[in-house]
Amino acid sequence: MKLLAIDTALEACSVAVSGGRRPSVAISEIVGRGHAERLFGMIDSAMDQAGMDFADLDRIAVTVSPGSFTGLRIGIATARGIALVVGCPVVGIGTLDVHAASARALTGDVPVLAALDARRGEVYCQRFAAGGAALGAPAVGSPEFVISEVADGDVLAGAGADIVAAALRSVPIVHRRSAPDIRVLAEMAVIVAAPAVAPRPLYLRSPDAKPQPGAGVARR
Repeated sequence: MKLLAIDTALEACSVAVSGGRRPSVAISEIVGRGHAERLFGMIDSAMDQAGMDFADLDRIAVTVSPGSFTGLRIGIATARGIALVVGCPVVGIGTLDVHAASARALTGDVPVLAALDARRGEVYCQRFAAGGAALGAPAVGSPEFVISEVADGDVLAGAGADIVAAALRSVPIVHRRSAPDIRVLAEMAVIVAAPAVAPRPLYLRSPDAKPQPGAGVARR
């Protein structure tokens, strides 16, 4: 399968291309808020290095949540735009799903609670069975809520793992990554079923920025 994978959900801007005439290519940079400025150049570079034309693509994968509002929109809009031109499906995969898959790649088939720091004193989390199936939808809540989600035999993965482990020191941490591994995203995208509709961002809470009371459009 000829695949393009995109992740701009968090602080990294990452692209992977596989299935081309040359070996698979993965490019990832920590860009903070500069995803839009870097993404298209990285896609072009990865496609060129992999020896693949856009018309060759069979599928595009993109992370859909959790993550920053702007980052998610940039990645998903880019994936959908390219897919519209090429005529291929887009697969949306959660960042926590990728973190859990990365943990299983390191430890084998074990149940994983993936956690990311959501700021505001909260944590994004989602539990996965040893075989990879999600045991519920991604959620955001207090550290106490996340701790209550941990079950016997779980391992922790993701940049929010230390917040949970501070109260449950017996739970092992497999990795502490924030941005998902783009190579793992690409591997997952090959085996998941293509959706009937294009993916959309899945927001777990309201945006940080809110309209100010009494604010209006400036007039000359």
